[in-house]
Amino acid sequence: MYLFSKLLVPLLLTAVVPSFAQNTLSLEQLITEALNSNPEILAAQKRYEAARQRPNQESSLPDPTFSPGYASNGAPWPGARLGIEPTSNIGFMVSQQIPGPGKRRLRGEIAAKEADAEFQLYEAVRLSVTARVEQVFHRLHHTFIALDVMSRGKALLTTFLRISESRYSTGKAMQADIFRAQTQLSLLQTKILRMQQDQRAAQAELNSLLNRRPGSPLGVPLRDPVQPLTTTLEEIVEIALARSPTIRRDEQMIQKNELSVNLARKQLRPDYTIAAGYFNMGRMPDMFQFRVDIPLPIYSGRKQIPAIHEQTHRLSESRRNYEAARQDLQFRVREAYAQAETSFQLLTLYQDTIIPQAQLTADSSLASYQTGAADFLSVLTNLSSTIDYEERYHEEMLSYWLAVIKLEELSGSQLLK
Repeated sequence: MYLFSKLLVPLLLTAVVPSFAQNTLSLEQLITEALNSNPEILAAQKRYEAARQRPNQESSLPDPTFSPGYASNGAPWPGARLGIEPTSNIGFMVSQQIPGPGKRRLRGEIAAKEADAEFQLYEAVRLSVTARVEQVFHRLHHTFIALDVMSRGKALLTTFLRISESRYSTGKAMQADIFRAQTQLSLLQTKILRMQQDQRAAQAELNSLLNRRPGSPLGVPLRDPVQPLTTTLEEIVEIALARSPTIRRDEQMIQKNELSVNLARKQLRPDYTIAAGYFNMGRMPDMFQFRVDIPLPIYSGRKQIPAIHEQTHRLSESRRNYEAARQDLQFRVREAYAQAETSFQLLTLYQDTIIPQAQLTADSSLASYQTGAADFLSVLTNLSSTIDYEERYHEEMLSYWLAVIKLEELSGSQLLK
């Protein structure tokens, strides 16, 4: 009885004090490293920096055109009959296209809105990578805890098997009891192998997110104690609607499309080109030329008017996307909050009621088994249930952390200090 109590009590305390002691991983350091090294973040940053270069380009005048040339008579080379024939000359023209009033300003503002939208995408990538690092961190921590629980459970079942074998040798137990215990040990070993696979996968994913070499060594994640959410659901929804990069990007796209509609309307007023030139006439007086080229929008019914309709539809689309994004965001926040709330309640239930009761039941059945008052199957069931409840406790803890991480990603803010 004393031997089983020594094995059972540490099994149930792994929720508070893990039995493993290795090099630890700090979540804050991992997040900092990911923000500085993750290729997705760096690529999004470069896209934003590239987009920032567009407003000045779009609001600038088109490059002027310099057109040197000559006109000759009697021969194809420059200067033929220059000063003799009035149509022979050598000179140049300079022309400048002038967009209609307000067009350059609108193009610059549209490009600025696109750059703002790219910044929100950059922020979304940062939040996404941060959330993924946190998720992998907690999943990796869970594998160490779960393996520790399973190893202790394996030791407990192994000791119980040895006692059953001893009782069988004296005729106090059946051979089938030994087979049942061995089967339970084998099943536990399959769970250990699966959890070890999950651990290797989590380590590989974390190295990938940190842009480290594959197979780089990692320590054991050091996780803070579980804290309850103190922010209400409605507060989180309000924060998310105000800070979510997805929502803010959709707002920028609405403003960008409003400007695009105004620009499309201004296309009904054509651009024009101013040109001036100087021509040397030889012994004759120099010749100067000036002209204005104005396109005639005689096909506006097939070009400019449909363009206005196109941009109007795109504006309507962006507004609908914005409404859909708000609805989806509120749904996902409420879903994650419900998951966090339920998992925390289950954690409390497992820690305060289920696990202590399972421990008492296992202790009682073990004592009865020693005196022959309890059968083998009930003891094995109670011991297996104790191990199973401990595993479920840590699974709910992982579920709680993942829900909180999702809430922080959706709201763009830290909810647990």
